[in-house]
Amino acid sequence: MAFAIKAEVRDLRARTFVFAAQKTMYGGKHIAKGDTVFVFASENEGGQGLIALGVVTSAEAIAKKRGVARQTPRVSIAVKRTALAKRPLGRSELKQFTDWNDGQPETELNFKFYRQATNKIVGISSEAAIFLDGCF
Repeated sequence: MAFAIKAEVRDLRARTFVFAAQKTMYGGKHIAKGDTVFVFASENEGGQGLIALGVVTSAEAIAKKRGVARQTPRVSIAVKRTALAKRPLGRSELKQFTDWNDGQPETELNFKFYRQATNKIVGISSEAAIFLDGCF
């Protein structure tokens, strides 16, 4: 399984990225060292969407807080960049893909990242990974 992260990215051309205590959804809590990850600079934080492809160099689950009934699993990861995106892909490019049952990779990405616009790590299908590979 491949993964994608939408988070604040301060240096868009960094060779490594570190993301601390990131929220996970849609299988994102299973991210592990060696996994492929597509990095999206969050538009919520002034970013532009897809910026990089990388490999997870470390992943550590964050312990849940005691006494809190419902908690979204969180993970800290480090990513080594392997490529920079060659074409834009973000909220504006994915906005039109809203038929949640059409099976298109663009719709999957729009649903997982922008239906609930919080920053997060998500698991993505092989079809979505192949689609994203086309941006590099």
